[in-house]
Amino acid sequence: MGRTIIKNGHIIGGDIEDIAIVDGNIAERGNNIEIHPEDEIIDATGLMVAPAFVDVHVHLREPGFGYKERIETGTMAAARGGYSTVCPMPNLNPVPDSVDNLKVQQDIIDRDAKIEVLPYAAITVGRKGEELVDVASLHDKVCAFSDDGSGVQVDGMMERAMTEAVKYDALIAAHCEVEELLKGGYIHDGEYARQHNHKGICSESEWAQVKRDIEIAERLGCRYHVCHISTKETVQLIREAKARGVKVTCETGPHYLIFTDMDLQEDARWKMNPPIRSAEDRAALIEGIKDGTIDMIATDHAPHSVEEKSRGLKDSAMGIVGLETAFAALNTHLVKRGVISLEHLIKIMSINPRKVFRIEGGLNVGDRADIVLLDTEKTWRVDSNSFYSMGKITMFDGRDMVGDIAMTIHRGNVVYKA
Repeated sequence: MGRTIIKNGHIIGGDIEDIAIVDGNIAERGNNIEIHPEDEIIDATGLMVAPAFVDVHVHLREPGFGYKERIETGTMAAARGGYSTVCPMPNLNPVPDSVDNLKVQQDIIDRDAKIEVLPYAAITVGRKGEELVDVASLHDKVCAFSDDGSGVQVDGMMERAMTEAVKYDALIAAHCEVEELLKGGYIHDGEYARQHNHKGICSESEWAQVKRDIEIAERLGCRYHVCHISTKETVQLIREAKARGVKVTCETGPHYLIFTDMDLQEDARWKMNPPIRSAEDRAALIEGIKDGTIDMIATDHAPHSVEEKSRGLKDSAMGIVGLETAFAALNTHLVKRGVISLEHLIKIMSINPRKVFRIEGGLNVGDRADIVLLDTEKTWRVDSNSFYSMGKITMFDGRDMVGDIAMTIHRGNVVYKA
């Protein structure tokens, strides 16, 4: 098999170097790579070369909800966004709560995925919170266990799940939400909700369950990951737990770092769970990104049909799409404004999720060639009609961005080219 040579790219955190790819892996790096006539050349002049992104929290909707998104369209959107690996959540039909049910999803992945897709298994049967799945039979077939879309309400159930997870060094990834505290809320319980007479979701509904889970994880020594954190209290709980040596990691989404509840409009593009919260919460999340408390960015890409998102802020389905805008949005709002460096953004979009979820890929010789070429200065305007995703609902629609994806490479193959 011939080689692929990425020439004249600026390696993130380093200098201009060439990269030789053979059999899907990085075979050589440097400025003196000998070029052979049969080599395929990718000219990366003016582009930044980085490990391709990983999104550990997406909804690809198959099996069961293919009218919202399909694994084919979702992974095309991911490749367009610079991702070589995504981890789809288990709120599906059938729920991946057994080997047989997981196989239904895995068969579609094997047939249709354009990039690597590492599914979750549910924590409980049917995601109903009543019966623990068979962790022993599932742990080597999934990236982690989660009941995403629902918090595990019963303390004893989470304890049993973590007890089993520890046996296999499996990761528990929790959607933290105390249902009895929701009280019909659908946006943040803050100033915008008060001004516009909306029912709010209190911050405690998130952080109270995080606090409970950290205590269990600390006692049992379980690897524990907190999904889509949104409150200042959650950031502090995780910061303190990490300082004590608890095996806790977490993610947040681009929208929580860029907007506050006072940016909301009477439009379902602003409705997701957890909700966009206050300026104080956003400041705490940004500080958590800067000091390493927050390990990674995940989009929580959650496509719905246009009809499901056309019922206004109160009655529309929760969820927005994010795979095709995440890098640009974060580059525009955080990197270009000097909040974090481009190197730090790559760390939280690529390096850290690979480390926590034990996913291959990097820029060292021998690493799997999962690579993204970034045009960090390109300006463009978001047009959701051009998305590969079947989901078109994003608050970034019509906004100008700086920075885009020039090419995504997975296992040495070009899966997206601008």
